[in-house]
Amino acid sequence: MSTLSSAHSASYSSSSSISCHRQSLKVPSLAKRVLQIKFALNSVRSSFQNAVQMQEGALATTPAPIENKTTLKSLKDGLLSVTSPQNYKEAADFDINNDESTVSITVVGASGDLAKKKIFPALFALYYEGCLPKHFTVFGYARSKMTDAELRNMVSKTLTCRIDKRENCGEKMDEFLKRCFYHSGHYDSEENFSALDKKLKEHEGGRVSNRLFYLSIPPNIFIDAVRCASLSASAGNGWTRVIVEKPFGRDSDSSAALTRGLKQYLAEDQIFRIDHYLGKELVENLSVLRFSNLIFEPLWSRQYIRNVQFIFSEDFGTEGRGGYFDHYGIIRDIMQNHLLQILALFAMETPVSLDAEDIRNEKVKVLRSMKPLSLENVVIGQYKSHIKGGITYPAYTDDKTVPKDSLTPTFAAAALFIDNARWDGVPFLMKAGKALHTKRAEIRVQFRHVPGNLYNRNFGTDLDRATNELVIRVQPDEAIYLKINNKVPGLGMRLDRSNLNLHYAARYSKEIPDAYERLLLDAIEGERRLFIRSDELDAAWTLFTPLLKELEEKKIIPEYYPYGSRGPVGAHYLAARYNVRWGDLSVDQQ
Repeated sequence: MSTLSSAHSASYSSSSSISCHRQSLKVPSLAKRVLQIKFALNSVRSSFQNAVQMQEGALATTPAPIENKTTLKSLKDGLLSVTSPQNYKEAADFDINNDESTVSITVVGASGDLAKKKIFPALFALYYEGCLPKHFTVFGYARSKMTDAELRNMVSKTLTCRIDKRENCGEKMDEFLKRCFYHSGHYDSEENFSALDKKLKEHEGGRVSNRLFYLSIPPNIFIDAVRCASLSASAGNGWTRVIVEKPFGRDSDSSAALTRGLKQYLAEDQIFRIDHYLGKELVENLSVLRFSNLIFEPLWSRQYIRNVQFIFSEDFGTEGRGGYFDHYGIIRDIMQNHLLQILALFAMETPVSLDAEDIRNEKVKVLRSMKPLSLENVVIGQYKSHIKGGITYPAYTDDKTVPKDSLTPTFAAAALFIDNARWDGVPFLMKAGKALHTKRAEIRVQFRHVPGNLYNRNFGTDLDRATNELVIRVQPDEAIYLKINNKVPGLGMRLDRSNLNLHYAARYSKEIPDAYERLLLDAIEGERRLFIRSDELDAAWTLFTPLLKELEEKKIIPEYYPYGSRGPVGAHYLAARYNVRWGDLSVDQQ
């Protein structure tokens, strides 16, 4: 292990395509005082946990409050009273690079597809780029019986090195896999998590232990896993954080119940609700584009913007995953989280700073300013079987895991509005669907027509062709381009619509990191701005819950559309109601 540590330390200081902004921190006397209280708090918590575990039947019940509650509260109050939020964060995070500290990352649900395809590859990419701490360990935890060697063999099949940086690839993989271990256990067993705790301590070697748990498991067992991890495998003298994957409930009530359950064992700042779309390069660049470019910020309002479109499409169906999808549908799966989060980032006011709480405060204000969705502003659809080029494409209900009479939408379009001074009257259109003609995720900002345009006659009656449009293509083939009107070279006066194009693949030679890499790194560092806060989640569900209940109670039949088409015709009528044309359907769209 010492050989690995020194080898990794050498690569850690080298430049990389990911900005690993971790720095060595000097601990001020004030921060040391904070840590003394923090360690005392952990000691009390540990005593509390031991007392609970000694009680007969405690493993199957929620621990009742005991006398230590007052002590815990007083210690927490003392911790918050001796330092500012900035100094508290500094004290909490200072040991991440210290030789006397270590980070243990436990992937709960390690045998699942998400872990194999996304989480382990992202952790390796961070290691390859030198972004992980000097001392770290990765543990897989699942019910499947597996040895360390079998886990490493499973993980090795999904690891890849950067296209633009392949030196020592095999060597780096071997080094990373040597730091991967496995422990088999049930998600609701404190005994199994206690055994995991013993293994973690062996690898931590007496250092200050920081522990990150990634819950890559179904939401119905989140609380059991959190209870067991919190009571039996929390860090003794460092931080403990838990990453929770969506879905965060099915509606306002179930989401609130999940939050209450998690907060029985974790503080809000220990819970990292992940929406991987917030980690995508173009989404993170959204605030940079707006707030650091003078040409855009003055235009970012109802005065100049006619409508904004958030478009998500996949060119494939459920393909055997219909059982999971049928329980949630496209609105819960894509709209209520991915697209709504991007909308909040797009429409928020300028935050006081780039601090996580300042940004999330502004996002919550946007969500609370929005009208709940009504059925009249929504169109739903479901793909049907279609024959194209001699190939038969299946209907949604042809999926063997989907009920034959399912009314679950695989497509939805919606018009939302923000009731504030900046955006009053501007339609924000969302569209998301499966089995469509193309795969894409993009933001389209359509500006207003030029008043008294001298060149209107050159555009004829279709003034939309003269409309400036800013397109932010999130995936695939990331790009930002602005559609402008331009004179075609020649003696006549012929106008053309051209693009001012920032194509990422052409402009930047380095490969764009996967969203999970950025979010995992942020969670390790304690950076929360790309994670969802509980009040933010509540506000999001408030917008969609009435609609979802109405759709299910009234058993609204979706409009059927052919597999591989552009979706239901009703989506075009919805846009036309607000004098909007979907930008991804234009003749000259890219």
